Amino acid sequence: MTETEIKIRWNGPASGARAVIERHGYQLAAARTLEVDQLFDRPSGELQQSGLVLRLRRSGTLATVTYKGPATRDVYKSREEIEFDISDPDAFVAVLDRLGYRPGFRYEKYRTKFFDPREAGLLMLDETPVGVFLELEGSEDWIDLTANRLGFTSEAYLTASYASLYRLHRERNPEAPANMIFEPPSLSETQTK
Repeated sequence: MTETEIKIRWNGPASGARAVIERHGYQLAAARTLEVDQLFDRPSGELQQSGLVLRLRRSGTLATVTYKGPATRDVYKSREEIEFDISDPDAFVAVLDRLGYRPGFRYEKYRTKFFDPREAGLLMLDETPVGVFLELEGSEDWIDLTANRLGFTSEAYLTASYASLYRLHRERNPEAPANMIFEPPSLSETQTK
């Protein structure tokens, strides 16, 4: 399967994005859920250098393995994607370890999924440690139509991965952690609750 997608940075709270999404007729497909994505590669970084992705996603009680082929990036990002669910993610990680793959970049987001009842396409509202993003996945025509409905033109399209966006964030914020994760509450915050 070929996946075609773009991201758009939302300047404002996720609640505002959700209101706009729902006002334009997109319907809830999956409630807000924390997704923890772990990328794997060999120590040499051969997958990353080849533009390939091997990812394990944990989302609620689900675990999904994804392979992504090299991406073509122009206005949209398109690439081969193979995805399947697994019942034992820890065993899968052990198999990867035995095969010489190591955990690399990890990123977290709260994702709310919406579908378009008018035609095929998925719209995701992602709340990340570095901001709120809309991710539109579908045909190029659907992406353009949906972006336009939400008030965006192709100038707002991002084809970068979250790993690339976070790398740019770390260049501007060298004190940021190596992984794009939500900060755990401090001890003083947990004691006052």
